[in-house]
Amino acid sequence: MIPLNRRASQTRGGMEYFDARRKPHNAGKVIAALVLTTLCIFVLKQSPGFGGSSVFSRHEPGVTHVLVTGGAGYIGSHASLRLLKDNYRVTIVDNLSRGNMGAVKILQELFPQPGRLQFIYADLGDQKTVNKIFSENAFDAVMHFAAVAYVGESTLEPLRYYHNITSNTLLILEAMASHGVKTLIYSSTCATYGEPEKMPIIETTPQLPINPYGKAKKMAEDIILDFTKGRKDMAVMILRYFNVIGSDPEGRLGEAPRPELREHGRISGACFDAALGIIPGLKVKGTDYPTTDGTCIRDYIDVTDLVDAHVKALNKAEPSKVGIYNVGTGRGRSVKEFVDACKKATGVNIKIEYLSRRPGDYAEVYSDPTKINTELNWTAQYTDLKESLSVAWRWQKSHPHGYGSN
Repeated sequence: MIPLNRRASQTRGGMEYFDARRKPHNAGKVIAALVLTTLCIFVLKQSPGFGGSSVFSRHEPGVTHVLVTGGAGYIGSHASLRLLKDNYRVTIVDNLSRGNMGAVKILQELFPQPGRLQFIYADLGDQKTVNKIFSENAFDAVMHFAAVAYVGESTLEPLRYYHNITSNTLLILEAMASHGVKTLIYSSTCATYGEPEKMPIIETTPQLPINPYGKAKKMAEDIILDFTKGRKDMAVMILRYFNVIGSDPEGRLGEAPRPELREHGRISGACFDAALGIIPGLKVKGTDYPTTDGTCIRDYIDVTDLVDAHVKALNKAEPSKVGIYNVGTGRGRSVKEFVDACKKATGVNIKIEYLSRRPGDYAEVYSDPTKINTELNWTAQYTDLKESLSVAWRWQKSHPHGYGSN
């Protein structure tokens, strides 16, 4: 409110009042000020943030609001980028125990417009916090990525994995049920299959996981399936993906694991660390597997293809249906092949040290992607191993210390 001119006022009984006899021409100014103030209040009430409300707290026609759990992580940040590019509204929830605030900041810089992206720092293991997030936001769908995800670490800290993966998924489902969120895209893994007798793996291959990571994911899947039985309003997609590599082709995002987790991380991360001189060489664990060259065989899927599968799954999700899909290239590559491709991508003759097997690993795993090809019209496009590693290497070279460097 614009204050009245003190010279045009008097005080009676402690109250200030306007004396029209002294400055009659000020009456018009007062009226104009009142009209302007009233107009400002009206405009504020129409604005998204007035009264503590925001566009994230209400549903809007034509806008799909997706909660991305673990959206500050490697895969989650790439998925968030794709969703934002496709004009989804995105809320990232992450406790940054494995994710990077640097990735979130890049997304915020790319999409600064109001109502596009918000970040919430929170632990999904806290039931009250999860419920509060759902009560204050109008989500249309959930992409649940948040999880600890290292096979070796899971054998050392199994209880942590059951809490983080299985229990936290249960809390997400309870919140979805309480707040009417009916679409779930669940990030699962080929580790739920264990070590099948027959290759390639199809969606009906028996799930017999052999490590706590795979077991925790399998339990979460079972809870999801039980939850959706008899619920005609739920649309669920479960994506079991294979070994993820690569990074954003435009160089905006990459993989930046915590330094203390390097020993448990992906082989691509170890390869790049060796090429950068951060570690003396690459450790290949296991050379006595029953494979052609004695090293493990895996199906390497580029992260760009992976997030494309998530978006296609979101678009195809239907009430009362559960879709389960393998996300892979359909081609197995040995660790030795991977190392050779990494050497070519980096141009560095990386020193290789051969060690005994890693606990919980399996010899051969690769997918049959026929179902996802047919039903979701999805096919892996980035299948050149050397090229995917070259793209990731460019980001690693320009960010030797992760998101803390340029």
